[in-house]
Amino acid sequence: MSLRVRLLLITAALLLAGLGLFGTVVAGRLSHYQVDRLDTQLRSLTQLLSRVPAAQPGPAADPSLLDPALDLIGAPYLVYLDADGTVLRSAFSSRLEPSVLPPAADLLALPTDGTGAFLPAAGGPERWRAVAARTAGGNGTVVAASPMTQADATVAQLRLTSLAGGAVLLVVLTGLGWFALGRGLRPLRRIEHTAAAIAAGDLTRRVPGLAPPGTEIGRLAGSLNTMLGQLERAFADRAAAEARMRTFVSDVSHELRTPLFVIKGSTDLHRMGALAEQSDVDDAMRRIEREATRLTALTEDLLLLAQLDDAPGGQLDRAPMDLRTLATDARHDLHALDPARPLTLTGPGGLGPPGPAPVDADEARLRQVVTNLVGNAIAHTPPGTPVRIGVGTVDGRAVLEVADSGPGMPADQAARVFDRFYRTDRSRTRTGGASAGLGLAIARSLARAHGGDIELSTRAGAGAVFRLVLPPT
Repeated sequence: MSLRVRLLLITAALLLAGLGLFGTVVAGRLSHYQVDRLDTQLRSLTQLLSRVPAAQPGPAADPSLLDPALDLIGAPYLVYLDADGTVLRSAFSSRLEPSVLPPAADLLALPTDGTGAFLPAAGGPERWRAVAARTAGGNGTVVAASPMTQADATVAQLRLTSLAGGAVLLVVLTGLGWFALGRGLRPLRRIEHTAAAIAAGDLTRRVPGLAPPGTEIGRLAGSLNTMLGQLERAFADRAAAEARMRTFVSDVSHELRTPLFVIKGSTDLHRMGALAEQSDVDDAMRRIEREATRLTALTEDLLLLAQLDDAPGGQLDRAPMDLRTLATDARHDLHALDPARPLTLTGPGGLGPPGPAPVDADEARLRQVVTNLVGNAIAHTPPGTPVRIGVGTVDGRAVLEVADSGPGMPADQAARVFDRFYRTDRSRTRTGGASAGLGLAIARSLARAHGGDIELSTRAGAGAVFRLVLPPT
């Protein structure tokens, strides 16, 4: 069964139980009230008649006078009994048959302290309520009794009315409850439709604002929207990761294919006897060695990146050092690579002289970072382009920057320059030690393993500044 039907059945069952309990209590209270009222009347009558001695038997009273009198006093049956239980005198309404009167033996067994008791009729299902009292002389008993027919009929009528009214009320309230529950569960149906749309692939769907945030439906909608946002981000991240993995596999395959083709081509030429001269063999061996060196370097770079991804801190051998040492060595390396290139050593941002930049770091790994930055500046700027190396402390952090006055990069290239296997010039030849596009990716991974980062400031035609930022010692 649906939630709506279950809730309606539970509500109807509780309503039925409540109506039944209410009707039972009301009928019971009415019956108790009827009995108490009758006992009070009969007790007052017996106390009054007990003071009057029993008259001798005589002719029967006129029914036209007796019936109204008995009805007035509320006791259709009056009896005087002697000590032996013999009926001395009795009077009852002419509307009653003698067969429905209570037996004399039951009358004699009544308590005489004024307590009421139920007596069965001599014949038939009727019952009587009777009260007995001792006469003034103490040698007799006076009994006043009244049938419970009218009182029982009143209680039965109340029960029947309660049953009929309760049935009508149950039907009406059940119908109203069906529509009320349908309206109350409407937000859940909208949530169900939203979930179905999401299950069909529409991850942008959200549960609309169905109720105030403080209500159960409002809190449920808010929690579901938070969860759906997380799911959408998780799916987007997974799709992005899969795309990056496909790109990575494609780039690795492309990078490995070129040196392998060179090595295989050289060996095929040697096997076919095409390398007749020793000089040809020597050239082929040099090509094989060069490509094997490229394969080795590429494999080591990929292994280093995998290790940095898995456990960045485990690849470092930290010790106190100063970035000025790396800046000075980088200046000498750059001058050795391109003596004609103007080179300056300054503080961060080109302001003032170089300053101290103490850090607790792995010097060999940071030297690899700086070498990548310097090599990047030489590879992507025309010969003779000025380069500046800045070192010092900014806002409590150690900074080493490599700035050039080259062509710079547009924003789309700058956003991807640290991606693995990314090259700003995809058509550039890869012979002669061309970069595989891992240098800056490795440099940033090493910087982040130290708790720092590499920042890039560039725009087209305005050069580029790569800034290594590390936490201080």
